[in-house]
Amino acid sequence: MRRAIVLGALLSAGALSIGVAAYQAPAGGGQTGANAPKVVQVQKLKDNLFVLTGGGGNTTVFVQSNGITVVDTKNPGWGQPILDKIKELSPKPVVRIINTHTHGDHVSGNVEFPTTVDIVVQANTAVNMKKMAPVTGLAPAGAATAPPQPTIFEQNGGKGLPKRTFKDRMTIGSGPDRIELYYFGRGHTNGDAWVLFPSLRVLAIGDIFAWNNQLPILDANNGGSGAEIADSLTKGDAALGKLADQIVTGHSTVMSFDDLRKWADFNRGFLDAMRAAKKAGKSPEQVAKEWKAPAGFVPQDTPAAQTRLLANVQTIYNEIK
Repeated sequence: MRRAIVLGALLSAGALSIGVAAYQAPAGGGQTGANAPKVVQVQKLKDNLFVLTGGGGNTTVFVQSNGITVVDTKNPGWGQPILDKIKELSPKPVVRIINTHTHGDHVSGNVEFPTTVDIVVQANTAVNMKKMAPVTGLAPAGAATAPPQPTIFEQNGGKGLPKRTFKDRMTIGSGPDRIELYYFGRGHTNGDAWVLFPSLRVLAIGDIFAWNNQLPILDANNGGSGAEIADSLTKGDAALGKLADQIVTGHSTVMSFDDLRKWADFNRGFLDAMRAAKKAGKSPEQVAKEWKAPAGFVPQDTPAAQTRLLANVQTIYNEIK
């Protein structure tokens, strides 16, 4: 377990502030403002599978025989740029969106897709998308005192909300077009969907495995759990580890199941460290101040990094006895 905790320290340092910035993109979706160009970049994984980056979480595009499935649709204002880029890849229509979880940088583009598009999510995510609660540890400045604002779906008369849900598993299509959806438990939120393309041996996983070398976001406001995330990751690995070779992460590069196992080890080690700290009577604030990134990694000394670290400690403290 000591090895797991050390590994956790290494993995959790990294580019923490970059990940936080992805959640704090301007409402217009621009990289430096609402009027900045919305540039969507393409990474080809297979002849009919692409990853679109820029403007929020990674978007996966699966070109099937009779249409296109899109996994996650980025920040507000990025739905049309996604559609424009897809037209460069295939003349086929988008027939389906799968959202991996509720956060605005993964679902907001939904409202710009045609109303004919089917939208599928895990059942808990459907509930969360109706609320669009602030992300734990990343609430906008003044959120505690500012009046509540309509969600992007309320602003659009409910357009973009899910039409179908699944609890633990769903299969869509057959043969080379088949998509398998799974839910293995709480982690980043309480509705993290795992999207498997069996014929291509590729998995799109969203933010339960989002970044390399930094702390996760444990969004307790939307059911996330620091006490359960490692077990959820391990269950997913046991079920799918032999069925896919590549994992499209929520925000980072394409990774492997070896990377996912290290991520699970980190989260389990971090949980054990929090159990020990709480047992020793240390406050969350004290733990956050004492935790240090190892030499060679980005120190946790920015306001955004400290906010996430403290939020994670507090989330786990609230969960454990």
